[in-house]
Amino acid sequence: MIPLHPFVKEIWAWFRSLAAAFVLTLAIGMFVFQPTKVLGHSMDPTLHNEQRIYVSKLSHTFRQEPDYGDIVIIDSRVERQRTLKDDVLEHPLLRLVLGNEDPNMYVKRVIGKPGDVIELKDSKVYRNGTALEEPYINGTMNIREERSWTVPEGHIFVMGDNRNNSRDSREIGFIPFDHVLGIKF
Repeated sequence: MIPLHPFVKEIWAWFRSLAAAFVLTLAIGMFVFQPTKVLGHSMDPTLHNEQRIYVSKLSHTFRQEPDYGDIVIIDSRVERQRTLKDDVLEHPLLRLVLGNEDPNMYVKRVIGKPGDVIELKDSKVYRNGTALEEPYINGTMNIREERSWTVPEGHIFVMGDNRNNSRDSREIGFIPFDHVLGIKF
């Protein structure tokens, strides 16, 4: 076997180090935590358009149920199954390289968990018959018609804090646990 030139050995060592750093960064962003950006005004006044936030991915990794009031990142495409390929393609490092933001990722607040009955009436949200105290919302909610939902097993009900300007579970439906991509720190 022909010995490698010291320069080639140095290049190879740098390449291995960079490859290991890339794989580690990819794994941390997919399974532990990642930065993301709020797109739109649905979470005003709590979060603002273009604001950067950090989310824990551990709930997604271990399929844990988020708590009431948690601010979560969700995949709004609830009609389809998520795969590992989705997690890879949504990684912020790849989005940075590709130069795009994913319009299917929403930032919302957890309002209901499995078995809860969520009702909209009198410009308020009721969970299991009790009106929620929501000091974080942006103004009085306009309700065109009174509605109620029962949250099924394995799902949550989410809403934006800017209730009059939010596409959330009222429109897209219940969010499966595997579509909860992370919880804001």
